[in-house]
Amino acid sequence: MNRRLLAYFLLDTSGSMNGEPIQALNNGFNGLINMLRADPQAMDSLHISVITFDKDVKNIIPLTDLASFQSVAIKCAESGPTHTGQALETLCDMVRIELIKGSPDRKGDWKPILFVFTDGKPADLQKYRTAIAKVKSLEFGVIVGCAAGPKAEVSYLKELTDDVVRLDTTDANTLTTFFKWVSSSIEMGSKSQGTGENMTLPPPPGELVIVI
Repeated sequence: MNRRLLAYFLLDTSGSMNGEPIQALNNGFNGLINMLRADPQAMDSLHISVITFDKDVKNIIPLTDLASFQSVAIKCAESGPTHTGQALETLCDMVRIELIKGSPDRKGDWKPILFVFTDGKPADLQKYRTAIAKVKSLEFGVIVGCAAGPKAEVSYLKELTDDVVRLDTTDANTLTTFFKWVSSSIEMGSKSQGTGENMTLPPPPGELVIVI
């Protein structure tokens, strides 16, 4: 059996994403899937799971291998809070069940990777901070936080990961650029994990600001 690379996407679908941002997110995400399908290594090992979060947290795409992936329309709430902490809790429960650990008889999955996309800040901050410790104990290969749009709070994502990018806008061009960069990150990840090296992210394009 092939070793799998599990990629989890946590996507903010709170009310502020209504209109152009959610359309751009859908287009960007579907573009990402098409780009990854052109990479034989990703087709061989990549499995994708998508969790959306607003006031509710939903695993809209359960873990699926790239070849069988069917795109689903990502919808956003009319209004309401952003339960980022609850989303991280859900993620941890899923990874504990889905990730195959190595044993003497077989190699387990590669270290999973996580992308968190949000245009705001966690409404459930206490739960968010508690969940961060659980996420870190799961040893992801890389966690990328993306703060999109003028109201996104970078500081909370920095508590989760050192790899945070900021997008000034959530329009179609910017999100397409972001997901192209995500695609090359995943492709680099699947190659570097094969050599046992730590995953390094490719340099981002100009529209993405790396937050240090």
